Amino acid sequence: MNRRHRWFLLASVGIVAVSVAAVVAAGLSPVLGLDLQGGVSVVLAPCRVDPADPTRCADEGRKPSDAALSKALDIINNRINALGVAEPDVSRQGDNIVIDLPGVKNRDKARRVVGQTAELRFRPVLAVVPPESVAGPGATTTTSSTTTTTTPTTTGAAATTTTAAGATTTTAAGATTTTTPATTTTTVPYDPAAARAAIASCDPQQVLALPRIPTTTREQDRRDTCVVLPTRDGAKGARYLLGAAALTGSGVRSARARFLGGTDGWVVLLRLNGEGRDKFNALAKASFPKEAPQNSVAIVLDGVVQSAPAFQTDTFDGDVQISGDFTETEARDLATVLQYGALPVNLRELTAQTVSPTLGRDQLRAGLTAGVIGLGLVAVYVLVYYRILGLVAVAGLVLVGGAVYALISYLGERAGLTLTLAGVTGLIVSIGVAVDSNIVYCERIKDELRTGKTVRSAVDRGFGRAFRTILAADLVALIGAGVLYFLAIGPVRGFAFYLGLATVLDLAVSYFFMHPLVSFMARRRALVEARRVGLAAGLGAQGAAG
Repeated sequence: MNRRHRWFLLASVGIVAVSVAAVVAAGLSPVLGLDLQGGVSVVLAPCRVDPADPTRCADEGRKPSDAALSKALDIINNRINALGVAEPDVSRQGDNIVIDLPGVKNRDKARRVVGQTAELRFRPVLAVVPPESVAGPGATTTTSSTTTTTTPTTTGAAATTTTAAGATTTTAAGATTTTTPATTTTTVPYDPAAARAAIASCDPQQVLALPRIPTTTREQDRRDTCVVLPTRDGAKGARYLLGAAALTGSGVRSARARFLGGTDGWVVLLRLNGEGRDKFNALAKASFPKEAPQNSVAIVLDGVVQSAPAFQTDTFDGDVQISGDFTETEARDLATVLQYGALPVNLRELTAQTVSPTLGRDQLRAGLTAGVIGLGLVAVYVLVYYRILGLVAVAGLVLVGGAVYALISYLGERAGLTLTLAGVTGLIVSIGVAVDSNIVYCERIKDELRTGKTVRSAVDRGFGRAFRTILAADLVALIGAGVLYFLAIGPVRGFAFYLGLATVLDLAVSYFFMHPLVSFMARRRALVEARRVGLAAGLGAQGAAG
């Protein structure tokens, strides 16, 4: 066994062992998909708005374009991610959009999450509101009173001195009078109903006088009411008291980011349609030239203020230019919000299915049981047929399994990769692919032994020819997995991904582990010539020279 083989063997075992230990120490484990952990699956179908009732879909309509459906999918995906749903899967199946929400057990909650159409709204800014208090309800106010103290004195001249804190000491003949302020602290309780009523009044003074100003919830956020909404900075940023929506995303024709250079830098050019321009100009006339913040318009998407630029004029004839020391990324993000803030297609709920966590656990248990049984049968077969060489095959399977576990645990944490029942099936199928590599190698060694070579020589010479066959077979599996992954949808993609992943790892294990280990064993005479279980016995060449 040369030095290179020794390093290959140690490195392959060491990398897998360290990787598995690292994910275990970090508390990582594979993230289970909807079919294994349970949750809710919602299917949305495109539809045409009924002219008689804008809240309903007509039965028939034009087929939406692929670009519109893809953009709708991206918007829904971004909204669900922003709402904190763990490991969602949003995909297309034909013209339908399928949304899988693992771990969500309440179907009505899932409908609220995915069923709302993202509506872009332009609202007037009435006041800037500080971040919501996290100290609890109630507010403290302070009132002042006066306390006067008179003491005798021996001086006869009068004088007046003003001291800190507003106290005044007057010295007159025979007495000293000291006047000091006193404070009284009163706690004003927080009344949610009163807070909502103050916000609904649209009066900035009433709102700013509240002991605590609540942020408007998604259920309370209606276009025709005043609201308090956060900025994109979240809890760290200021909030805005906003008036009723002056116009929505239906008034936007297009938006694009452009670099103007000079002091303007990156800006967003917003183009409105006829109705949108009329409403926007009406808002501009009502706001300009009021003092800030009531001279600003808030661009709101999904209850978050994306930007709040100030009006510089009361009339817009062409494009509306939005500037504000934007970076390129900020300008492009805002342009995307304006362009696609509202979904480019109308969607209706086709089905909403709840997957039981119990059913998912049963499926996982059945899949793992099938895998263990399959692995056990394969191990028995290779051990009986190839004797001690069968241990190499079993060790290779363990190594591939450890590498797969470490990779899917890490990718599940970092990239949102989920393990579904289809993925488990792909991993079970890959057991056969991995064992095939060992069988090809062992059979090639047999061919070399038949030509009269020693076991050591047959092991080294046979691997070069066997690996070309292994590479060709694995490439066929990879091509099939790749075609399935890029052309298929739904669970089939998971099957293809895990089958492809295990196949790539099998190639690595064959080259860096299987051959070095067999080469090491072939140089140990006791392992070669051991009766009934040695390499020679497993290769059908009992008595062959080591």
